[in-house]
Amino acid sequence: MGTDIDATSTQPTTLVGLLQFRASYQADQVAYTFLQDGETQAKTLTYQELDRRAQVIATKLQSMDALGERALLLYPPGLDYIVAFFGCLYAGVVAVPAYPPRPNRSMVRLQSIFRDAQSKLALTTLTIMTGIEKTLEQSPDLKKLSWITTDEASDEKTSKSQTCSRQKLRVEQQSLAFLQYTSGSTAAPKGVVISHENLMHNLQLISQCFGHTPQSRGVIWLPPYHDMGLIGGILAPLYAGFPVVLMSPLIFLQRPVRWLKAIVQYQATVSGAPNFAYDLCVQRVNSEDLVGIDLSSWEVAFNGAEPVQAECLERFAHKFEPYGFRREAFYPCYGMAEASLIISGGLKSALPLVKAFDSASLEQHRVKLASGHAGDVKKIVGCGQALPEQDIVIVHPEKQICCQAGEVGEIWVQGPSIAKGYWNQPEKTQQTFEAYLADVGTGPFMRTGDLGFITDGELYVTGRLKDLIIINGHNHYPQDIERTVERSHSSLRLHYSAAFSVEVNHQEAVVIAAEVERCYMSRKKGLLNQKVVVKAIRKAVAEQHRLSPQAVVLLKFGSIPKTSSGKIQRYQCRHGFLQGTLATL
Repeated sequence: MGTDIDATSTQPTTLVGLLQFRASYQADQVAYTFLQDGETQAKTLTYQELDRRAQVIATKLQSMDALGERALLLYPPGLDYIVAFFGCLYAGVVAVPAYPPRPNRSMVRLQSIFRDAQSKLALTTLTIMTGIEKTLEQSPDLKKLSWITTDEASDEKTSKSQTCSRQKLRVEQQSLAFLQYTSGSTAAPKGVVISHENLMHNLQLISQCFGHTPQSRGVIWLPPYHDMGLIGGILAPLYAGFPVVLMSPLIFLQRPVRWLKAIVQYQATVSGAPNFAYDLCVQRVNSEDLVGIDLSSWEVAFNGAEPVQAECLERFAHKFEPYGFRREAFYPCYGMAEASLIISGGLKSALPLVKAFDSASLEQHRVKLASGHAGDVKKIVGCGQALPEQDIVIVHPEKQICCQAGEVGEIWVQGPSIAKGYWNQPEKTQQTFEAYLADVGTGPFMRTGDLGFITDGELYVTGRLKDLIIINGHNHYPQDIERTVERSHSSLRLHYSAAFSVEVNHQEAVVIAAEVERCYMSRKKGLLNQKVVVKAIRKAVAEQHRLSPQAVVLLKFGSIPKTSSGKIQRYQCRHGFLQGTLATL
């Protein structure tokens, strides 16, 4: 079998070399298992099968002279998506993972990605293609793409006869591996240019932080179109050579206990998710579901949401400790697509570091440990330290000089994991990836757009710079206000509210949008008294944050704008509020 592995190196230096290494030395080991319904084993893929099927797709792409082209990957979660991703890598085609379009649904995000990436190809399954043919009639640009259905072309029968015809390409470390489109939580999605070097370095960091070994086991339901699902859930197990069990995000959302049961069934050592998933398990997994559950195999329960919520960790640990879960399994970390994935992390065996800080000081961008009453305290979870070969500095966002100890500033990062920039957007690339410290000229750094501080070497993330609300000279983090809102009345959904600012008479004012639980919309619960809920929200926000919202709007269940990775799109909420398009009650 031909190989793209660098013969002069003992370790593969690209994803192509990595897969071929596994296919050569662990050929028959199962790499991926996909649970179709979240509970029963549907299909498996060995390293050799993945290698062979990826070569078939690569052969097809090479026959179309697609070298260097950008190809949209429009797959449901599953093994076909993984095969297509590696098929693109083998053919020198730039993969562009995207959420698959759904019949009769808006394709605005997909069209935005397609135009930005200037794609000419789209790879998908026959089922997806059949389902969206009518929808494509309203999207002539997308319809003009060369659509390739790969599930039939890469089956076992055809793969053996076609792999030999693939032209072997020399893939370099600096070669572009794929475009990772940002979630679009604060702006339109942008294509992050990720090289093989970026990926291999970040995968090494993840493996070190999480303590991955060939004996590790993974269970992942995260969307494979985003950095945490693709790199953390699919590529990290490949890097360390251990199997991972995958399921659809929708399957998890329908019945969260499926996640926990899969961890037990497959004795997973590593799995994770953002805040909302842990809270969903607390809310919707009942005592009957937990019969026979033993989570003691779970060694790394990573949480990379921004920022990680102390209350969320406490709620989950309190409920599931009787079922074998250990608090030290929690692994708060920090990362983003522009850094491939992980930026900071701590010791695998350590308990999460949670400290209480003075809220009033944080409003002035100053760091002071709390010593007063509970109402003046903000608990923040540490996200670990800077990782090998990476550097993190806290910078005054306007002055662009390093902050003094005890100051909150913007988080800047540099290192081999940092991406090359945004695809075809030189101005935004310069603004984000080519920052230099104004006083000493050190750089370039990548500006994360996140606010935080470092104390005793530990990074604490406080919020997004663009989402920051400034009222009368005081800084307010929207996620703090949102937590207060969600605790103010039992009818409000956790992780489904947005706080943002609007201009009123040349001054900033706060607006709250909050979703109501589905059960409160039914007559069985009685008609919801909206005035009571709004009054509770206003009272809680006034007491906790000394703010009087300009407006409070209650939204229908499932209507608040979110990214496909589960982040609240505050800027979209603001736009919808100003345009009067929010789905209010």
